[in-house]
Amino acid sequence: MPEFVQRSLMPASAEDLFAWHARPGAFERLLPPWERIEIRHPAKSLANGDRAELVIRIGPLRQRMVAEHHALSDGIGFRDEQIVGPFAKWEHTHRMTPAEADDSASCLEDRIHFDAPFGTIGRVLLGRTIRRSIERTFAYRHRITAADLAAHQTAQEKQGTRSMNILVTGSTGLVGSAVVSFLTTGGHRVVRLVRRAARGPDEVEWNPHAGTIDAAKLEGLDAVVHLAGENIATGRWNAAKKARIRDSRVNGTRVLSEALAKLSHKPRVLVGASAIGYYGERGETVMTEASPPGLNFLCNVCRDWEAATNPARDAGIRVVNLRIGVVLTPRGGALEKMLLPFKLCAGGVVGTGRQFWSWIALDDVVGAIHHAITHDELSGPVNAVSPEPATNRDFTKTLGRVLGRPTIAPLPAFVVKLLMGEMGEELLLASTRVVPNRLQETGYQFRCPTLDGALRHLLGR
Repeated sequence: MPEFVQRSLMPASAEDLFAWHARPGAFERLLPPWERIEIRHPAKSLANGDRAELVIRIGPLRQRMVAEHHALSDGIGFRDEQIVGPFAKWEHTHRMTPAEADDSASCLEDRIHFDAPFGTIGRVLLGRTIRRSIERTFAYRHRITAADLAAHQTAQEKQGTRSMNILVTGSTGLVGSAVVSFLTTGGHRVVRLVRRAARGPDEVEWNPHAGTIDAAKLEGLDAVVHLAGENIATGRWNAAKKARIRDSRVNGTRVLSEALAKLSHKPRVLVGASAIGYYGERGETVMTEASPPGLNFLCNVCRDWEAATNPARDAGIRVVNLRIGVVLTPRGGALEKMLLPFKLCAGGVVGTGRQFWSWIALDDVVGAIHHAITHDELSGPVNAVSPEPATNRDFTKTLGRVLGRPTIAPLPAFVVKLLMGEMGEELLLASTRVVPNRLQETGYQFRCPTLDGALRHLLGR
């Protein structure tokens, strides 16, 4: 039976490395973003007999997989075995051993015994493809594990604390779900602000439209991460859609900020989402946090969105307004929409291709939020973008090169305006060249500083 082994040095003790894997959110952090896998029922723990149920999508097909956990009897780690699934055999052993020369470091070993379905025919036809997929997956998993552990270790050394109580709004969204799993695997308690009845002590109900919130349950928080807001990239922008975009951000932020301001035990910091839409169309001019706002719809929304945090700021809470760029991940957003046409050789420049897209990988959005929470010297506007903004033409050529596809199908500006109206003009045709001065001045180390490296990391290439 074929065997695969991946070993990497990790910046944590074997015990801390195991604890990271055992906490809620670990599997979500380790799931490669290019894989189409749904976690139907996560395992409750790594104890003997606990099971996780997944759904793996391969093209139009859906394959159920159930894995059962077993503790190791001869060291630190655990093993999971496929009970139901696409493989004829799958046995995965995770082993954590102390590094020989450093007690604060450890070696992570993933050892997999697997067998393709359909016997000899399956091994011949699928064996090489399965191994390549495993190699890509575990290279990604080890990068994420090492980077997450290093980030948490740095924050602990800076703050002298291991755990915080953190409220997150928008926790089921693209960014929010990644933030939650990063924080929980780091040992922090996450409380979710939800728009339905709370289902336990780790949820708090609110209704931003009605202006109500269960404020008593917000006492004793260390930090708040506010990400809730209407999706701006779905449907044309008519008057009703634009009102929802604005109200979901401005009114919800004001309700939350006013509630936090009235608490007896206030959180130390509120990290509120904003966007680089604050700057608007600026051509090739470089935008920093000190640059003034633009004049279009998104500019006005972002300006009012940030101003809605003033009640918290006036009450002495440190407020960070994170102006987030185009978030890259194949799980959603702009990159997900681009992948299929690019894979079909139907990708190309949008408009002139000279407009700047200030992008950021999802891992760095999460990292920037964590950095804002743990760095007291940060307040006010902070640009969450990569250090290397790219023109649309450069973005197009880089994505085509990473995917191994030509980019010969341009999308003229008049077609964008015809199909998408005002949304297309502000999101696709506007040029906003933004740099992350405040993040870099306070020592943030980008995981994906270059576009080519970011796309290869996110797409497993």
